[in-house]
Amino acid sequence: MKIGLKRERTAVNLTEGPIVKNILLFAVPLFIGQLLQQFYNMVDAWVIGNFADNNAFAAVSSAGSMTFLIVGLFNGISIGGGVIISKYYGAGEKINVVRAIHTNFLFGIISSVLSTIVGLTLMPHILVWMKTPESVLPNSLQYFTIYFAGVSTVIMYNICMSIMRALGDSLHPLYYLILSSVINVVLDLLFVAVFGWGVAGAAIATVIAQGISVILCLIRMCRQKDYTRLDFKKLHFEKDMMIEVIKQGLPTGIQNAVISIGNLTVQTNINSFGPYAMAGVGAYAKIEGFVFLPIMSMSMSMPTFVSQNLGAKKIDRAKKGSVFGILFGVVSAEIMGLIIFLVAPSFLKIFVNTPQSVEFGTIHAKVTALFFFLLALSHCCAGVLRGCGKAFIPMITMLAFWCGVRVVYVTSILKFIPKFQMISWAYPLTWSLSSLVFVIILLKMDWEKALRK
Repeated sequence: MKIGLKRERTAVNLTEGPIVKNILLFAVPLFIGQLLQQFYNMVDAWVIGNFADNNAFAAVSSAGSMTFLIVGLFNGISIGGGVIISKYYGAGEKINVVRAIHTNFLFGIISSVLSTIVGLTLMPHILVWMKTPESVLPNSLQYFTIYFAGVSTVIMYNICMSIMRALGDSLHPLYYLILSSVINVVLDLLFVAVFGWGVAGAAIATVIAQGISVILCLIRMCRQKDYTRLDFKKLHFEKDMMIEVIKQGLPTGIQNAVISIGNLTVQTNINSFGPYAMAGVGAYAKIEGFVFLPIMSMSMSMPTFVSQNLGAKKIDRAKKGSVFGILFGVVSAEIMGLIIFLVAPSFLKIFVNTPQSVEFGTIHAKVTALFFFLLALSHCCAGVLRGCGKAFIPMITMLAFWCGVRVVYVTSILKFIPKFQMISWAYPLTWSLSSLVFVIILLKMDWEKALRK
């Protein structure tokens, strides 16, 4: 059933009007949202780094790969759900939009329960497997216990934002993120700096802030005036739609989870160099997060833009938008990488005050920073392919290189050259390989076939 779509002022019509302008209008709120998330991640790191000891900082700063191992699976599937919603929304199929929204939300509820169980059960064993130093292990266990007890706030936040963005609204998620970022900063300072709760305070602050974002998203979604309104009475299992959502999103979810295993292997080898290496690379990760801002804003915009326009049968528009998105991500990421390459030590000292940690972080920066254009190329190309309904291709490519090659390289090279910087070279190597494959595939891709699919 097709209908005329009436979009709100806050939603961007990605199927009409100037391509560059509309992509930027949609991507800028995503960029600002990512900036805010990076900002309060930095506040976490700064507060822990300045009001707790190096072991506490090492525990929190190395948490990203471990949390993404479990949460990334379900968040990846939610991305697939967003693509399905965008496709039906662009095609004007009202009934399927309603079904897709409620199926995706129901999946988020199920994912939240599973993530809590799996995270609380497996995380202690994973930390031991990763050879987490004994001085860091108690802090890590405390942080992850609290984090996974409240992980539903993280997953449902991403589910809600995925639904709203699929409908062209990237502005309201930004409003909610601004508020939750402020709350997170205030609670960080209160719990860690004032109350002295250490890593537990940082974890509690994150869960509370994310929970408030979820509540605000739900209020917005339940108050919609049209057919896109979330109605809890419509949350029932629809096998065909659930299969479609999982079929589109599972490759990305598997990709996220397995790549995390590769990153955990890298982190394990970093851990073998001691707490200073963990803290230095963790501090660098906070800085590197700024490079991901233009990359992620474009790579998250591409699936929505491409799938809506293919749904509206506008192939040329989808192609032109894809070219712009990829080029924008590549150029902006490389500019930021050059800045980090030049001033990394000064930035690192914001988070860590030990010379040994700064040294490890600087080594990592000098190896990776100049190759960020390849990281952007891979992510943005993958976003285009997901928008075309080809999520399986990014999954296979990234699993092969970002997990397989990365693990083999790191575990092998240190046996012959046991130097820390050899770990860092795993990233430019695997970014190069995946970028080459993505470019070849996009240049040869049959867009007409993607439209029919």
